[in-house]
Amino acid sequence: MTPSAGLGRRHNLMPGSESAVVIGVDIGGTFTDLCLLGADGRVVTAKLPSTPGDYSEGVAQALAAAFAAAPDAARQQHELVHGSTIATNAVLELRGAKTALLTTAGFRDVLELRRLRMPQLYNLQWEKPAPLVPRSLRLEVHERLDARGEVIVPLDEEGVRRHADLLREQGVESVAVCLLHAYANPEHEQRVGALLRELLPGVPVSLSTEIIREAGEFERTSTAVINAYVQPVVGRYLTAIEERLTSSGGDSRLLVMQSNGAVMPAGAARQRPCYLIESGPAAGVIAAQAVARAIDCHNLVTLDMGGTTAKAALIEDGEMTFVDEYEIGAGLTIGSRLMKGDGYLLRIPAIDLAEVGAGGGSLAYVDAGGALQVGPRSVGADPGPACYGRGNSEATITDANVVLGYIGPERFAGGALQLDPALAQRALERLGRQLGMDAAAAAYAVHVVGNTRMSRAIRAVSTERGHDARDFTLLAFGGSGPLHAAQLARSLGIRRVVVPPLPGVFSALGLLCAPAGYQFVHTFRARLDRLSDAGLAAAVDDLTAQARLELRRLGYPADAVEFGYEADLRYVGQQFRVRVTLPDLAAIHPDGAVAAVRQRFEDEHERRYHHRAPQAPVELVGFHLAARVRAPAPLLDLAGVAADMSGPAAPSAATRPAYFSREEGFVAARLLRRQDLHTPVTGPALVEEPDTTIVIPPGWNARLDEQGNVVMTVEE
Repeated sequence: MTPSAGLGRRHNLMPGSESAVVIGVDIGGTFTDLCLLGADGRVVTAKLPSTPGDYSEGVAQALAAAFAAAPDAARQQHELVHGSTIATNAVLELRGAKTALLTTAGFRDVLELRRLRMPQLYNLQWEKPAPLVPRSLRLEVHERLDARGEVIVPLDEEGVRRHADLLREQGVESVAVCLLHAYANPEHEQRVGALLRELLPGVPVSLSTEIIREAGEFERTSTAVINAYVQPVVGRYLTAIEERLTSSGGDSRLLVMQSNGAVMPAGAARQRPCYLIESGPAAGVIAAQAVARAIDCHNLVTLDMGGTTAKAALIEDGEMTFVDEYEIGAGLTIGSRLMKGDGYLLRIPAIDLAEVGAGGGSLAYVDAGGALQVGPRSVGADPGPACYGRGNSEATITDANVVLGYIGPERFAGGALQLDPALAQRALERLGRQLGMDAAAAAYAVHVVGNTRMSRAIRAVSTERGHDARDFTLLAFGGSGPLHAAQLARSLGIRRVVVPPLPGVFSALGLLCAPAGYQFVHTFRARLDRLSDAGLAAAVDDLTAQARLELRRLGYPADAVEFGYEADLRYVGQQFRVRVTLPDLAAIHPDGAVAAVRQRFEDEHERRYHHRAPQAPVELVGFHLAARVRAPAPLLDLAGVAADMSGPAAPSAATRPAYFSREEGFVAARLLRRQDLHTPVTGPALVEEPDTTIVIPPGWNARLDEQGNVVMTVEE
């Protein structure tokens, strides 16, 4: 165990929690990463291959490794904060529960019709994703409310009972309920839910208004269906994790990461598992934000490259950027991010992430047109890249990095895996023959094409959001991120790269820093020119009161929670909304609240779309409240950890041949530890660490800052 100079600890994530040990476990497609923070501030890390057959087994193995290094921690009370792809994979692989949908008569096909958008307009072979609920299990309920929530047709309860009988006969495992205009009056939906829970004991029921209470029948329906689809899968998985924790000994609590960057108790996650989808990468962005604040760097773009995918996110003015909806399985095209329709829509707040299938295990191949392609297919943890020696003979990005000399086979994953460079060489020779290249040139081509795919993710969160990537610093982490960061940054015009301590387990580290939090939504429609300042304040107060009531039910005292408010607005006649942060209404002159909200909307609309219409009426369509449990802000000053993890010094003249261009071929790259960078160095150099290798190409300078981060800058 190694001391941490200033890694802040979270407190009271759960009511009454005073845990001595906090453990973050992040499961990826290739590796399971663990970071343990003890009561004395010491840190233990573990990085082991994931176990796709039963991911909870990988958690158990990582816990065993950590407790072996810190036996006292196993006997103390501890919180396990967990980030997982289990919910995401259930949707992507269509391996969720057998799900039914009950909806208002006449609206059973909303799930299939969607919003009638074609994100690939000129692709005549494009097909919409198949709905998660087949039409035979989309059942109509006779009832009707108007947009104000007033009853037009009373609820036919006998019809609901007949549907329950049919669902029992069909062996349905989960049910979603979404009724028209239930956001304005949830009574019919709540009654349908009560009947189903009574008639179908043991079958989870997801009510749309318990997940998102806002207008938009397709968005609400899709979100409720996804929640129901993954609920049994997530429930079984969380139970397995809790059993693993119990068997490991000690008093433990399980918390789960959400896609919005906050954590919630396992019990709440069982009820709203859709909040776990795409939550795995969120923890890394949480840690990146803490690093940004510690080094006083306000604008960062993050690169999290693991074994299966690479993810990018933006931190602007020290704050993470969010989206209010996203699609699962949509891929990464301009059409998919702007038009939508390629995946399964989820209307919940999430950190704005762009993901591409370019990780260490991504396969390289020559397509039918003779062009080199990298990803999105991946070999995962088993069999893994060719150099793992487990039967795969196809070249991957990791094999390319071994052939290029970037990865030392003997220190990969802290020595947990011994790589066979001869197998990587043979895989690249086979690929090279198809391209008319030798193995080294083919490996470099794979590296460059992989970087090109990752640059697409960075552009998606920067350029396509109205930002110039050249104005940002690139913060790279994940087991593969530091291998590619400098050369990827150069291709994007980014001149500064930061690699934090513990980059290979950085997302697990971020789990230690994430606050507990909850989201509340309230539909409120009013034109601003017809809304008084008092009416605006009353609507915000009403939402706050609802949130306080729910948080009190969960056991959080009022003084332990802080609130952030946002509003959705649009010009009258527009379909799409713009979300803005609400100003502090209490600090504004009583007659200026509505005007301040309009000003923020017009500023954001102009920033995003380069257009404002001062004379056009503006409509407020909803409020969002984010409740976060107050906790000490983590400093993430891990200089002490970085020093201790560097290992023994290499001989001062130690080098390894590394390949940085076809013109120069292999050149001698110095082998260094992170601590050696107290004295600035100029590339080519390789900084070898237990969880990654930092590649410093020719033309780049590198130094160690006071926080233990490696800072690389390109020479003028």
